[in-house]
Amino acid sequence: MPNEVMRRPGAFRPVIQFSIHADNKVGRLNQIIGLFSVHEVHIMALSILDTTDSSIIRIIVDYPEEAQKLLIEHQFSFVQSELLAVELASEADIKKVTSALVQAEINIHYTYPFVARPNDRSALAISLEDNDLAAETISLHQLKIIGQDDIAR
Repeated sequence: MPNEVMRRPGAFRPVIQFSIHADNKVGRLNQIIGLFSVHEVHIMALSILDTTDSSIIRIIVDYPEEAQKLLIEHQFSFVQSELLAVELASEADIKKVTSALVQAEINIHYTYPFVARPNDRSALAISLEDNDLAAETISLHQLKIIGQDDIAR
């Protein structure tokens, strides 16, 4: 079971990603989405890595604590991790993000867009080798890092 990290009330909470291992079966993604929907856990970002036998479904939700309970209760195999999320005012901000990370020599493992975001602003989820340095670097380039509290409804 993933470790719970104690944080100060009101402290910045990084965005949590669930990487769910799923067999390649018709309806498996729909089953996971339906489970979250019934419990009013909203999918904010979604990405799927497909192989012949299985898939990794990467999901960011508005309420990760509830999602974690549901995944455990329904015996889904998953890994929980922290990602960096950056708010984008326009597509030009994608270049700002990647340029800032190149200048700091920070590798990007993968990235995917948010499906939904409060305030009608786009956002990008980024898996990096060093979240703390990346957050500092991106903030210095006048881009907004968003946290879990920013995507909660």
